Amino acid sequence: MAIEQKITTLSNGLRVLTSTIPTAQSAAVAYFAGIGSRGEDPRTNGLSHYLEHMLFKGTTTRPTAQLISQAIEGAGGNLNAYTTHEITCYWNSVPFEAAGTGIAVVADMIQHSLLSQEEIDRERTVVQQEIRRGHDNPGQWVGELLGKATFGDQPVGWPVAGSIETVEALNRPDFAAHMDSYYTASNSVFSVAGNVEHEQVVELAQAAFGNLPQGQASSVVGAKHGLPPEHVIVEQRELEQTQIALSMQALPRRDPDRYALEILHTILGRGMSSRLFEEVRERRGLAYSVGSRVSRFQDIGSFTVSAGVTRAQQEEALQVIVEQLHKITDEPVAADELTRAIDYAAGSFRLSFEAPMSYGQRFGEQLLQDGQLEPVDETVAKIRAVTAADVQRVAKRVIAPGEYAIAVVGPSATEDRLAQILAG
Repeated sequence: MAIEQKITTLSNGLRVLTSTIPTAQSAAVAYFAGIGSRGEDPRTNGLSHYLEHMLFKGTTTRPTAQLISQAIEGAGGNLNAYTTHEITCYWNSVPFEAAGTGIAVVADMIQHSLLSQEEIDRERTVVQQEIRRGHDNPGQWVGELLGKATFGDQPVGWPVAGSIETVEALNRPDFAAHMDSYYTASNSVFSVAGNVEHEQVVELAQAAFGNLPQGQASSVVGAKHGLPPEHVIVEQRELEQTQIALSMQALPRRDPDRYALEILHTILGRGMSSRLFEEVRERRGLAYSVGSRVSRFQDIGSFTVSAGVTRAQQEEALQVIVEQLHKITDEPVAADELTRAIDYAAGSFRLSFEAPMSYGQRFGEQLLQDGQLEPVDETVAKIRAVTAADVQRVAKRVIAPGEYAIAVVGPSATEDRLAQILAG
């Protein structure tokens, strides 16, 4: 049975999206606010993420964190939230007959959180411990350094969680002002997917969110393109393994070449059939883990290759990675390799929609950030339409000597030596 998707805009401007899956046993509920760390300033960096923690700490209706979690878990569900550079999302998944409870709890958190200073002070230590844990995880920390190396000192390059110092300075007036500015109907999308009826969800959303202030959609300062002066960052640590992450500024969310970039990413670094896995791990035994990823923001993006290697193999591994990047720009992809990559990308994309949560998350975010939905079949058709010429064209757009940023955590060659390898 086909998935039916409908959108209704409430009188205050809140967009309500449903993805009806009649055979599902669950309802996935998600509230998206169009604000993340890109909307912060140097003093408040980390505020969006810190606030995400605070909305679980109690409301006027459910004054403790336990009462919030028990409302969802008592129905057999689960709940959580996440913050990115551009959005904040609060979600829960419940049995479909408890959809009303899921909606009520999210609406309560968004509109009636207590934000007590006592809880803010208590949670401050938790958020700072989360930041410290990231620093102690070399694979995670290299990603934080890579954001700085790729984008420099601008919001898109700042850490989503902020720093120990910025988190220390945030207090209740900051949280209240943030919510007043950004947790508004026109800057939000409410998405419910699963065994639900659109009209019933709209009725429940109107009752739950009808008093949410209209506000207006937020905007962010445009990203500065071009690598920053400090685009090679090495943090020497006494570790058994060195974490390397190499990145290039790439395409924004709506760029027409985004499908070709996905195939480029698949050919180079997705799965055990990818070029990087074959060359770096299988043929040369230089790394246990190696792969690539794509990040896309409103007006910019990044393409990243990462690997974990020993110090003795670091330079050879980096040379092989750079060679593979150059090769895909210089030589058209063979027909059989292109077909395999397209089948992998299209197939894995379809498989990602096995659960209602996948529909609720992908399309809620898409409606908020793009203002429209792209059906699964349309995305698959565009993936399958990618040609070898498209892949080579987007490779030339993204990959070029002098456009590489790199971050390293662990025993490492010097910045100068790494720069030499990147330059070929």
